[in-house]
Amino acid sequence: MPDSGRAFASGYAEAAQETGADVEFAEGLMKNRYVGRTFIMPTQDERERAVRLKLNPIKNTIEGRSVTLIDDSIVRGTTSTQLVELMRDAGAEEVHIRIGAPPIVAPCYMGIDMASREELIAGDQSVEEIREDIGADSLSYLSIDAIAESLDNDRSDLCLGCVTGKYPYDIEGEEGDREVDRPSIDAPADD
Repeated sequence: MPDSGRAFASGYAEAAQETGADVEFAEGLMKNRYVGRTFIMPTQDERERAVRLKLNPIKNTIEGRSVTLIDDSIVRGTTSTQLVELMRDAGAEEVHIRIGAPPIVAPCYMGIDMASREELIAGDQSVEEIREDIGADSLSYLSIDAIAESLDNDRSDLCLGCVTGKYPYDIEGEEGDREVDRPSIDAPADD
C-alpha cells in the first residue's frame, strides 16, 4: 500500500526471501497523490469514493497471482475492503493482508485524529471476523511485542492506548495502564 505500507512491505519481502520463499516485492497500486487521507474523511461514502480515486491497480503485477497487500494499519476497514476488491477485480487469485501494527481497538487521545471506539473495526471483532469483513484470504497483524522489539524499547515505555485500550495518562472514562503519577488529559467532548 503506497506509501504507508512500503517500508513494511520491503522488510516483509526481504525476510520472506531469507527463508527461501518465492516472494517478489512489487508495486501493485499506483497512488493518486491528490487525494488525502481516507480514514479521516467525515462520511463512509466519502471514504469509499476516495479510496477508488486514490488507488489504481497495476494489472500486470496483480493478474493471476497470489497478492499480499501490506499496510500500516486498519482503522475502520474501508480502505482494506476496497483494496481487496480492487485486487480481485484486477485478477488476483488470492489476496492476503499484512498489517505493520497491532489491531487498533481504541481511540488515540495523543494527537491522532481517528474514529470513535464504535467505528473501529477491531474495537469489537476478532482478527478472523475482520478478515471475513474485508474479504481477504488471510489477515495478520504485527504484535505489540514485535513493535517494541523493532524499536529496541521496552513495551512499558510505549504508549499503547489505541492498541490495548489502556492509556499511559489519566483520561476521563478510559482505563490507565501505569501506576505512575502523571497529569490528566481531558478526553475530547463528543459534538
